[in-house]
Amino acid sequence: MIDSKLITFLNVAALKSYTRAAEMLNLTQPAVSQHIKQLEEHYNVKLINRNGRQLSLTEEGKLLFKYAKELEANSFLLERKLRNKSAVAKRYDIGATLTIGEFVLPGLLGEYKRQHENIDVIMHVYNLEEICKRLENGDFDLGIVEGPFDKSKFNYKKYKEDELVLAVSPLSSLSQKLRVSISDILNDGGLIMREKGSGTRAVFENKLLELGISLSDLKIYMEVGSIGAIKSLVQANLGYTVISIEAVKREAESGTMVIIPIEGVKIMREFNFIYFEHGQIEFTDNFIDFLRNK
Repeated sequence: MIDSKLITFLNVAALKSYTRAAEMLNLTQPAVSQHIKQLEEHYNVKLINRNGRQLSLTEEGKLLFKYAKELEANSFLLERKLRNKSAVAKRYDIGATLTIGEFVLPGLLGEYKRQHENIDVIMHVYNLEEICKRLENGDFDLGIVEGPFDKSKFNYKKYKEDELVLAVSPLSSLSQKLRVSISDILNDGGLIMREKGSGTRAVFENKLLELGISLSDLKIYMEVGSIGAIKSLVQANLGYTVISIEAVKREAESGTMVIIPIEGVKIMREFNFIYFEHGQIEFTDNFIDFLRNK
């Protein structure tokens, strides 16, 4: 269990407020101040600068924050490992980005559960940025993500390849074309995209940069955090989108959406497993092998 004074410090550093940290931890503000003072006396350094109401970490404070976050993550991991060690029913938490969580994993999780009745795999769906953050914080045992991530931070294995495609309504004028150019997509004025921080958005933006196109030329008509909402908007002919082929297979087969090739451009990406070597490796290896063989 991580020391309570370090938990107080982490909250003050994250919230940049003694008052808000006290509310979050259900402590008095003097108690919060005392925790910080005790840490500073113990390490014989100043951890936090106060300039009026503004708080900032000293260099020593930044160093303590880095290692305290690692301690917190390891504390969460140890707690889960110990509980799973003696438990009949074991629980593991995985993070999945939206495309994977909504369109790839649901049926497979059911099949995994049928084969492993004493294991509960709890899936949490967030965007790529949030998955990486929560994995670092020790909230998840495994992440399954789309889009670029910092490969120096995580162990990773490739899951499968995915393609981003242009999807439009059958009523759209674009649906009459055999293929469209990237400039058609950027200049037609109806592009609907996921929010910044999502894997799909990052892959599309990286492709534009690879093609020598400035992101200032990317004019987005709507930003929407839900894939289901994006598909509904496209089906209603309120715009078009660049999206994973996994997410629009059924609609393309039923004719409620049309996939149009992009001239001279193929936008490919990987789905990857990301994890830490000190994590729940027995589960991680087993679950990765199961998914890869499906």
